[in-house]
Amino acid sequence: MKVSLLSLLFFSLTFSSLISFSNSRGGEPTSLSSSGINNGSSSYVVSSRRFLVERNQSQISVDKASGYMTNSDLEKAVKEFGKRCSNISRIYSIGYSVNGVPLWVIEISDKPGEEEPEPAFKYIGNVHGDEPVGREMLIRLANWICDNYMKDPLARLIVENAHLHILPSMNPDGFSMRRRGNANNIDLNRDFPDQFFPMNSDMYTRQPETRAIINWLREIHFTASASLHGGALVANYPWDGTEDKRKYYYSCPDDDTFRFLASIYSRSHHNMSLSKEFPGGITNGASWYPIYGGMQDWNYIYAGCFELTLEISDNKWPNADELPILWEYNKMSLLNLAASLVKVGCRIHGRIFSSDRGRPLPGSIIIKGINYTGKCIRDVELPRKCKKLACLVCFIKCTLWRVGRCTSYL
Repeated sequence: MKVSLLSLLFFSLTFSSLISFSNSRGGEPTSLSSSGINNGSSSYVVSSRRFLVERNQSQISVDKASGYMTNSDLEKAVKEFGKRCSNISRIYSIGYSVNGVPLWVIEISDKPGEEEPEPAFKYIGNVHGDEPVGREMLIRLANWICDNYMKDPLARLIVENAHLHILPSMNPDGFSMRRRGNANNIDLNRDFPDQFFPMNSDMYTRQPETRAIINWLREIHFTASASLHGGALVANYPWDGTEDKRKYYYSCPDDDTFRFLASIYSRSHHNMSLSKEFPGGITNGASWYPIYGGMQDWNYIYAGCFELTLEISDNKWPNADELPILWEYNKMSLLNLAASLVKVGCRIHGRIFSSDRGRPLPGSIIIKGINYTGKCIRDVELPRKCKKLACLVCFIKCTLWRVGRCTSYL
């Protein structure tokens, strides 16, 4: 198969500018099991600031009296949104929980379900069952965009220039039981393949919710992402773990970009950036406390997706009457982070097609000075602040074919 130098449809560069302590990320460092990752929820864990005991909780059903949507309420809200906002959305499921609850996703775009040369961003809520604020915030986010995209510039920017995917609840079973883990009492933020424990990469040992996320990212190339947690107020970025299991700042190759994205959320928030514990309201995960098997690092390593872990409420399960004010505190942060892929920094994106049949080909972007290659199946899209050499390359059957010359920008 030949690869034509003219098969690169576009290669564009855009620039512009934009203006408590917790265990919610997945618990403090715990002893490791023989497989390398501790998924149990009954662990005694230690940090420099406090002790935490994760205990199995009795199953506590969550009813409407709590003020939070039940799983049935959430499904109804998602489907009603799909009907009310059908012109800018589609509703789909990425799988099921252990107990068979569908994992519903809302996609928001002016061309939902279509492949476009636009960045895809995802929000995931309720990774931990006892941290339900995220699921409430994400439904409010979807409704706000639907209600305002014709009159609000930021909402319109997202709808017309990106594909926003919203998974309100990754762990509906844990929510209904009012506990951290899923129905099997497994911490889903310990259940992903980890760079430091390659022996623990068997897909079939994963929980169904974890497998659903992994398969989801095989289908859609997400440029960036964020999961919503509770129990602290900070924007957390990779790496989450360290090779020697010790606690210290462990930067990933794209540390500058991650700090930039985390700061967008923190500075747009009502008071996150004012944190006395976390300068600027952001933190490197390993510097806070190392975790292994987390979704954040897996997204970056295995899916080329820039994911943040957002702690959006000091209280894991606040009273429902606090939800409106929490929405006001987080609204602009949620909007600005999703819009940042279009509005700020630098994006390099392109598509590579074969010269004979016009089939999409795998591609990668390599940034000089950054020891990381973002790969995708059809679209190449990275939110890096590209002040160094960038080169688009194409991989075919393990053979490297260069498409065009490396070009220096800025």
